[in-house]
Parts: sequence; structure tokens; C-alpha cells
Amino acid sequence: MRRIRLLVLLAMCLASLWAIAQQGGDLQAQILYAFYVEDTNELASLVQLLTTQEQAGGADDALRYHLAHADYRLGMLDAERRSPAADPAFADCINQLKPLLEKAADNVEALSLQSACYAQLARLRKLQAVLLRSRAEERIRLAAELAPRNPRTELLRAQDLLSHARPGSADGARALGQLQLAAEVFEQSTTTSVDAPGWGHAETYLELGRQLEAGGDFLAARNWIEKALIVAPDYKAAQRQLAGLRRR
Repeated sequence: MRRIRLLVLLAMCLASLWAIAQQGGDLQAQILYAFYVEDTNELASLVQLLTTQEQAGGADDALRYHLAHADYRLGMLDAERRSPAADPAFADCINQLKPLLEKAADNVEALSLQSACYAQLARLRKLQAVLLRSRAEERIRLAAELAPRNPRTELLRAQDLLSHARPGSADGARALGQLQLAAEVFEQSTTTSVDAPGWGHAETYLELGRQLEAGGDFLAARNWIEKALIVAPDYKAAQRQLAGLRRR
């Protein structure tokens, strides 16, 4: 009888752990979907929900990462609309990740996401741009040293190179090579946990398509943009890019 009770208790614990993991996976999916369909209201609601959970004392590392990710996505959409709300969103992303990095300075995913938020904030705060960009570069460099084949790290390194490269320059060619490497790493990567960060595929494929289109390789561009839409069928930016390519 005691053995049966222990087995039941074990089964309940496992079910509870799976439910927690599933919730994390669902949160990531909700954040990504809201970003892909450019729903700032839904992203803002998710940020508010996660912030409320955090303030209620329910914040663990996973929740803080999801909240930082949601802030990052909201900031990206607000920045595209030139909304002043982008600045505090990126700043909140940075702050949410600080406890994770204080606990584990070698947290590659936290380093990568914080680097992305510093880089975006540098574009908005011109007077602090040099300092913020330096922090972004420091974190992505450390992340790359810790995990050379992390797909999100490779993507962010490519984005950094692209932001400084002129079309047709040697730096531009190097940036394109880095972006192609990021796409290759994403294609080879697998998510081993429901709660593991799994974002970046669609953005990488879309950006590679954009760069190839700009270089005149329309067939290859179309292939990569279509791959982005296979990963994220409702990705509005990819839909617009593909529609424009078809009109050529």
C-alpha cells in the first residue's frame, strides 16, 4: 500500500512538472504569435500578466526570461511604429534579466537576449549609444565564447554586423556570411525542452531573404522567405516581403 502511495505521489509530481513546463512553452508561443501578427495589445497584456505574477512573488528564472522576451518583442513593434513606449520596453527587458545573470553569469540565453535589448536601446538613446552598444557587444561576445553554436547568439552577431555594414562592402559580405551561418545553425538545432528558448528561426530566415533580395538573388530570397513562413505562417513581415518579391 505504501509503495502504491509513493507511486501515485511520484506520478502527481511528474504531472505537475509537466504542467509547469507546458505553461512555459505556451507562454513562449503566445509571445511569438503576438509578435508575428504585430499585436501590440496582446503583447502588452502578456507583459502585464507576467509582471503581476512577478509582483505577487511568483517569479522564477523562467518567468523573468519570458517577461524579458515579451518586453523585447513589444519594444521591437513599438520601435517600428516610432512609439516612445519602445524605450521603457527595452529597458525593462534589460532589468528583468539582471537577476538571472547575477545568479549565473554564464547564462547564454540571458546574455544573448540582454545584448539584443541593449542594442535596440542604443538606437533610441543617442547620447548613451556608445555605452549601450558597448554593453551589447560585451554580452554577445561572452555568449559566443560560452556557446559558439547557439543559434540566437549567431543571429544577434549577424544583426550587429548588418547594422554597421554598407551595401556591397566587405563588411556587408561578412555580415551576410554570418547570417547564413545563423540560418544553418537554426536548421540544425532542436528544442530539447518545452520551456527552452526556441525563438529566432523565422526572423533569421526572413532577414536572410531580405539580404539576398537586396543583392539581386531573387530565387534564393524567395526560398528563405517561404521558409520563414513555414516556421511562422502568420508572420506579417514575411508575408509583406514575399508579396513584394512576387511583384518583381
